[in-house]
Amino acid sequence: MTSSLVLSVDAMGGDHAPESVIDGAAQFLKGRRRPVAFLLHGDEARIAPLLDRHAALKAVSEIRHSATEVNMSAKPSEAVRRSRGSSMWNAVHAVKDGEAAVAVSAGNTGALMAISKVILRMKPGVHRPAIAASWTVLDVGANVEITPSQILEFAVLGEAFHRAVHNVARPTVGILNVGQEELKGSQIIREADALMRKAGLDMDYQGFVEGDDISAGTTNVVVTDGFTGNVALKTAEGTARLVGGWLREALTGSITGKLAAAILQLGALDVLRAKMDPGNVNGGVFLGLNGVVVKSHGGTDAAGFATALRIALELADSRFLTEIEKNLATLGQLETQDAATAAKG
Repeated sequence: MTSSLVLSVDAMGGDHAPESVIDGAAQFLKGRRRPVAFLLHGDEARIAPLLDRHAALKAVSEIRHSATEVNMSAKPSEAVRRSRGSSMWNAVHAVKDGEAAVAVSAGNTGALMAISKVILRMKPGVHRPAIAASWTVLDVGANVEITPSQILEFAVLGEAFHRAVHNVARPTVGILNVGQEELKGSQIIREADALMRKAGLDMDYQGFVEGDDISAGTTNVVVTDGFTGNVALKTAEGTARLVGGWLREALTGSITGKLAAAILQLGALDVLRAKMDPGNVNGGVFLGLNGVVVKSHGGTDAAGFATALRIALELADSRFLTEIEKNLATLGQLETQDAATAAKG
């Protein structure tokens, strides 16, 4: 395994695990030129028969038996106390031990976040990790309530993440609000905006953006609290499924529709379906940790988990941890300067 990039996988995490995890890993591996290997953590008696169905995957995988798994409904504090030796715990610990470049799990989000914080610890200058969706909206579920300074931290994390993963030299950054005017929004949002402008970071900060700006791509990075970000993410996914359903009905409800569908099957419909499939953007990244952890949707199918693995591979091959450290160092210098100035005053 030493010549390949190793992905550490919680094979028992998710509503349909381990089947969706193993089948997803097999899909991910097809046509993959980059040499990869897997550490599959979980119940060997359940994983091994599934692995036998996929010779190529089995050849590059090692099963690490875990007698326990984290329940999808477990509270984070409970998970940390009782999860040592579980498939989730061991998957993350493999990153800390240097055995793997990234950990991937579709398990309990709060538990995975808590376990990752305990094992990998936070980077200096980061108080809480954030979950960034691949379309670079953060936070999308880790922190329901945040402070203005944490919004600034998330902006730093998100900007570095987007630059490294999407190869954008100077990503634009905006704070999600109910309007673009300076007086709009809560006090926390307004204070965060003032803090962003005062910080003087080398960042292309665009100010406030609104909900429709997310899908329009007005800015590369959209920063918000975990409650709002998660609602936005789930709304976008639900809308995509709804419109996809309407499209199927329109193309199968009449002879004319079926004829149009037959013509569109030449390629255009497949392209549209791929763009609208939420599974093609499955995978949120925990930012701010001393290591890479990717969270897949708990209810994902094999195709969705394959997407999460692809995102994990892209992150492992990117400079995003280095970029985050550089931005955090700059933020730390600014905070030190502000403290010194305040002391003199």
